Amino acid sequence: MATHLDLEEQEQLDQLKHFWSKYGNLITLTLVLALGGVAAWNGWQYWQYRGAEQATVLLDELERAAQAGDSERVVRVTADLQAQHGRTLQAAQASLLAARTLHDAQKVDDARAALQWVVDKGSDDAYQAIARVRLAGLLMDQKAYDEALKVLDAKLPAAMAPLAADRRGDILLAQGQRDGAKAAYLAAYRDMDADAGYRRLVEAKLAALGVVVGEDAATKEKTP
Repeated sequence: MATHLDLEEQEQLDQLKHFWSKYGNLITLTLVLALGGVAAWNGWQYWQYRGAEQATVLLDELERAAQAGDSERVVRVTADLQAQHGRTLQAAQASLLAARTLHDAQKVDDARAALQWVVDKGSDDAYQAIARVRLAGLLMDQKAYDEALKVLDAKLPAAMAPLAADRRGDILLAQGQRDGAKAAYLAAYRDMDADAGYRRLVEAKLAALGVVVGEDAATKEKTP
């Protein structure tokens, strides 16, 4: 059935045809790219979800192995998590748990490797800071003092800075650097929340070095 268009409608149709012939391919390409981007984003989100889900399963397995004291299984599961899901928070959590478990099992080298992995490849600043403080303590126990101090020589989240300063004080004191240790402990004390229980331990360390700390963090040396 023929359709009769008046002149105005015919002109509009001709303009639309001209516009589409000129820009149709570009519009089509833009739509394809946009839809492809949405599909890619949804796919990435699904992949992230699946990765986190699988990482959680492995973390649960690691916790069971740690509770059982099965250090060989701890090492194996931790390696799987690091290799397969290294960008997840679960990988960092697992490595910190593995380090503690392996240290308790006297597998110090394996514990050190687990902490170093978090420092080098962890995806979360807070977990990396925790790993640095723990690794520095492990290195201090091994009398690798310079290396321990180097591990702490990094920009850390504000919440972790006092613990890092306290650990630095421990290392300096172990080296016989009492003045440096005092300065580090004082920095830790002043930056800690006044209600933090750990602050009392730092205060005790300062007292052992002859430093009395007041409520306002003013200090004075004890006289003999």
